[in-house]
Amino acid sequence: MYKPFAQKIQTLPDALISSLLLLIVGLTGGMNSAFAQQQDLPVCQPPNSGEYLLLIVSPTQNNQKQLREALPSDVKTTICRYLKDTVTRIGGFTKIDDANSWARYINNIVGLSAIITTRPSEVAQTPTQTVSYKPERLGEGFAVLVDYYNRPEVANQVRKVVGGDVGFVSYGQRPYLLAIYTNNQKEAYSTLEKLSEQGFFALLVNSRKVMLLRSTVRLQ
Repeated sequence: MYKPFAQKIQTLPDALISSLLLLIVGLTGGMNSAFAQQQDLPVCQPPNSGEYLLLIVSPTQNNQKQLREALPSDVKTTICRYLKDTVTRIGGFTKIDDANSWARYINNIVGLSAIITTRPSEVAQTPTQTVSYKPERLGEGFAVLVDYYNRPEVANQVRKVVGGDVGFVSYGQRPYLLAIYTNNQKEAYSTLEKLSEQGFFALLVNSRKVMLLRSTVRLQ
């Protein structure tokens, strides 16, 4: 089945064959170079105490160039890896409203989405809990997630802060506790701020990228 194709290749001019080979090699080299560049990136540093951090998903050099051009020259940025994404890290925010304003500005001007994170802290342990899986992707809105550092018992502490049930989700192929899922932007920011004040490592993300595994985490 491959013979007719091989015969057609043999009838092509040498110059055209050389051009095709160079094109294939160039494309392959470009993909390998992009993959190597991502692997060489450092892991993003966590925020400092009392700091809100913006992580703007910017996988391509064109994204990064557009972002730099949209930002003031005195804004310090770092290209790094967060989960499996290439992001631009912008720190130094002490108020969630300031971080949110910059996130909206970047989305409106450059069209890139940002993740807002806060500093992690140790949380008192509680009795262990069981979780089961019922995958279901969340819809449009905002989700506030909490990194529980492989300690599901932290859900009890989060429940006290948010005053309601805590779910179990997957985001970026990593498990998190779901503190709140809402279409109300102010409610999401308020929850993120409360969790930050209590020392939790919280993320505010696009809920459409979150997979709900269990709506409620229950004690044994």
